[in-house]
Amino acid sequence: MNEQYSAMRSNVSMLGTLLGDTIKEALGEDILEKVETIRKLSKSSRAGNDANRQALLSTLQNLSNDQLLPVARAFNQFLNFANTAEQYHSISSHGEASGNPVVFANLFNRLREQNLSDDEIRKAVDQLSIELVLTAHPTEIARRTMIHKLVEVNNCLSQLDHNDLADYERDKIMRRLRQLVAQSWHTDEIRRIRPTPVDEAKWGFAVVENSLWEGVPAFLREFNDQLVDSLGYNLPVQAVPVRFTSWMGGDRDGNPNVTAKITEHVMLYGRWKAAELFLKDIQFLVSELSMSDCTPELRAIAGGDEVLEPYRELMKQLRSQLMSTHSYLTARLNGERVNCPDDMLVHNHQLWDPLYACYQSLRACGMGIIANGQLLDTLRRIGCFGLPLVRIDIRQESTRHSDALSELTQYLELGNFSEWTEKDKQAFLVNELQSKRPLLPRDWQPSAETQEVLDTCKVVAKAPEGSIAAYVISMARTPSDVLAVHLLLKEAGCTFALPVCPLFETLEDLNNANDVMTQLLNIKWYRNFIGNKQMVMIGYSDSSKDAGVLAASWAQYYAQEALIKTCEDAGVDLTLFHGRGGTIGRGGAPAHDALLSQPPGSLKGGLRVTEQGEMIRFKFGLPEVTLGSLSNYASAILEANLLPPPAPKQEWRDLMDELSEVSCQEYRDIVREEPDFVPYFRSATPELELSKLPLGSRPAKRKPNGGVESLRAIPWIFAWTQNRLMLPAWLGAGTGLQHAIKSGKQQQLAEMCRDWPFFNTRINMLEMVYAKADLWLAEYYDQRLVDKNLWPLGNKLRSLLSEDIKVVLTLANDQHLMEKLPWIAESIRLRNVYTDPLNVLQAELLHRSRQQETPDPRVEQALMVTIAGIAAGMRNTG
Repeated sequence: MNEQYSAMRSNVSMLGTLLGDTIKEALGEDILEKVETIRKLSKSSRAGNDANRQALLSTLQNLSNDQLLPVARAFNQFLNFANTAEQYHSISSHGEASGNPVVFANLFNRLREQNLSDDEIRKAVDQLSIELVLTAHPTEIARRTMIHKLVEVNNCLSQLDHNDLADYERDKIMRRLRQLVAQSWHTDEIRRIRPTPVDEAKWGFAVVENSLWEGVPAFLREFNDQLVDSLGYNLPVQAVPVRFTSWMGGDRDGNPNVTAKITEHVMLYGRWKAAELFLKDIQFLVSELSMSDCTPELRAIAGGDEVLEPYRELMKQLRSQLMSTHSYLTARLNGERVNCPDDMLVHNHQLWDPLYACYQSLRACGMGIIANGQLLDTLRRIGCFGLPLVRIDIRQESTRHSDALSELTQYLELGNFSEWTEKDKQAFLVNELQSKRPLLPRDWQPSAETQEVLDTCKVVAKAPEGSIAAYVISMARTPSDVLAVHLLLKEAGCTFALPVCPLFETLEDLNNANDVMTQLLNIKWYRNFIGNKQMVMIGYSDSSKDAGVLAASWAQYYAQEALIKTCEDAGVDLTLFHGRGGTIGRGGAPAHDALLSQPPGSLKGGLRVTEQGEMIRFKFGLPEVTLGSLSNYASAILEANLLPPPAPKQEWRDLMDELSEVSCQEYRDIVREEPDFVPYFRSATPELELSKLPLGSRPAKRKPNGGVESLRAIPWIFAWTQNRLMLPAWLGAGTGLQHAIKSGKQQQLAEMCRDWPFFNTRINMLEMVYAKADLWLAEYYDQRLVDKNLWPLGNKLRSLLSEDIKVVLTLANDQHLMEKLPWIAESIRLRNVYTDPLNVLQAELLHRSRQQETPDPRVEQALMVTIAGIAAGMRNTG
C-alpha cells in the first residue's frame, strides 16, 4: 500500500513546499517559520506527544491578531492542495485509476457466475437510468475562481505524471505550478458577497461546461467498449442512461430569493449556455464531416444531387440555427424585447434528427469509425443534456400551496380550505381537477405570497415540455398536498402531466408515506392522470435531524420497502428520489455501498439522487473523475437490480425496530429535552457565526427567530463537523447497539453485520464518522468557549461517543477504526496534521470574537478561513 500511495504523498509534499516558498516570498521568513513550527507540533501532537500538544495550544493562543489570518490561510490552502493531490491520485493511471477499466468486466463475470444470462444482463443495461440532481446547498465554500486554479493544478500533476519528460518540459510545468500556487495565495478564498440563486445556477452550468460535457460521453464510450468486449453488445445510440437535473434556480423551499422570474431567467440562461456549447460541437463537425458518400435519404435531406458535401451542408444549416437561437437568447437575457426567429431551436428532436440522419448514413456507407467519433458524442450530449442543458426541478413547501388555496376559497366564499377535513379537501380538489371551467376569478388580487405561487405555476406551464423534470413538495403529509399542486398547475394552463413528487422527510412522515400514497393511488382521477408513473422523494437530512441517524435510516428503508410493494401491486412504475447529502448525518455514504444497501427492488425505476454542495466538485469536478463516479453508480445499479440484496429476516426487523426506538429516544432526550442542550450547542460550535459566511442564497433557518428545530439540516450538521464532535451522525446509534448487546443479542448483530448489506453499511458509516470525530479537540472547544456550568453536558456527550466507538469496534471485530479501509484511515491521518491547528485556531478565534464589542476584521476574516479549511479537511461536511 505504501508504494501505491507514495506518488500521492510526494505530490502533497511538493505542493506544500511550493506553498511554503510562496508564503516566504509574500510575508517573509518569520511567518513561514511560525507556520512550520505549528505543523511540526501538530504532527508530534497527533503522534501522542502531550508536551508538544500543549506547545501547539499555547503557540496558537499567543498569535497576534496580525498573525491569525496568514496562519489560518496557510493551513487552509494546504488542505485544498492535499485534496487536489488526492483527487488526482484517484484518476491517475499510476494510482487508483489503474484498475478503472475493469470495473464492468469484473461485474459481468460476477453476474455470469451467478448464472445470469447475457440477455438478462443486456435487458438490465437497457433499463439503466441514473438521474443526478445538482443542488446548491450551502456547503461549497470554495469560490469558482479558486476551484478553477485547483483544476489547473490537477492538470499540471497530470503532465508531471510521466517518466520520459525532458528537463525543459518539467521546468515549464513546475513554473506553471508555482504561478498557480502563488495565484491561490494572493486570492481571497472566501467570497465576500452572498451568491444569488442565479450565481448558484451559473456555478452549476460551469460544472456542466468544464467537466460533464466531456465526462459523460467519455463514460458512455468506456461503458460501450466494455459491453462490446464482455457481451458483444453495443449501447443503442438513443439510450440515455445518464441525465442531470438541477435545483439551482428552482428550489424555493424556505428561500424567498428564488422567485418565478428567477426560475424563468435560469432556464433561459441554461438554454443560452446549451446553444453555445452545441455550437462549438457543430463547428467542429463542420470541419470534420467533409465526406461525400451518403445514402439517398441523407442526400434528399441535405438538398439533392448538387450538394457535394452533404454532411457538412447539414452541419452548416444547424450552425446557422444555433447562431440564430443563441443571438435571440442573448437578447432575451439582456432584457430586450425581440421576436422569436423562425429557425429557433426549442425541442431536442430539431437538433437530434439531422445529426442522427448523418450518423445512420455514415454507418450505412461503411464509415462507422467516423460516425462513432465526435458525432456520436454530440448525439449522446443531446440525450443527456439537450437544449435546456440541465432540466430543472421546482421545489416548494406544502403549506404554501394550501395557504394559496385557502385564500382563494375564502375569496370565493367557499370557506377556509386549510380548516377542511382531509376528505373534504380531496373531494373539492378532485372535483375541480375534473371541471372544464376555470377556478381562478379574473379580477382577483391575491396576496404577494399567493401570487408568487401562481406565477411559478405559470412559468412551469409556459416552459417547453422537457425543461422541467418534476415539482417536488417538501413537508408533504397528505394526499391533498399532491392534488393541490396538480390543481394549481392545471389553473396555470399546464397542458402536460408534470411529475408531482411528494417529499417525506420527518420520522412521522416517512412512517405515514405508504398510507398517503395508497390513498392517492385509490383515487380514480389520479390513477388515470399519472399514466402509471409515480415519483416519491425520501428525505434523509430532516429525518436524521428529527430522530437520529439510526432511527431515520430504518424509517427510510421501511418506507421504501412499503412503497415498492404498494406500487408493484397497483401496477405503477415507482421512481424513488433520494434526498441525500454528502455527510453520513444526511444520508451520505460511498455510492456503491449505499446503493447495494437499499431494499430489494428499490432501483428498478432507476436511480434519482441529489448531489449536494461540495460533493458535486469531489465527484464531478473533472471529466476523469466524472467517468469514475458514473462507472461506480452504473455498476452498483446493475448489481442491485440483477443480484438484489436479501430481504431481512423477521428477527432482524424486530431487532431494528428495537434499536430504532432506543436510539431515537436517546437522541430526542438529549436534543429536545435536555435544557442545557441549545445553549451548549450555540457556544461549543460556530453555529451562530456560520450565518455570517456568505455561502448560499438560502437563509440558514426556515424561521428567523426559531431555535434548533427551525435550523436547516445543513448548518446543523456543518456546525458539529467544525468542532469535531460530529454529533448528528452518531448520537443515539451506539446507545441502541449497547442496549441490544446487553440484552444478549450480540450474536444476532454480528449476523446482521455479515449478511445484511443495509446493516453492514450503517456500521461502516458509523466507523467513518468516529474516525473523523476527535475527543480532545471537542473538549478543547468546551474549555475555550463554553460556560463551566455546561461542561457536564459536554463530558456526557464525549463519554457517550467514547463508549459508542468501543461498541462499533467490537461489532466490526476490529482493533482500530477503518481497519478494513486503511486508505480512508490514511487519508484522515494525512489531513489531521493540518486540520488540528485550524480547529485549535478556530476555538481561539471564536473566543476572541465573542469577547469583542466591536468586531476586528482580522479576527472575523481568519475565522471564516478556518471554517473553510476545516470543511476542506473533513471533505463531506454538509
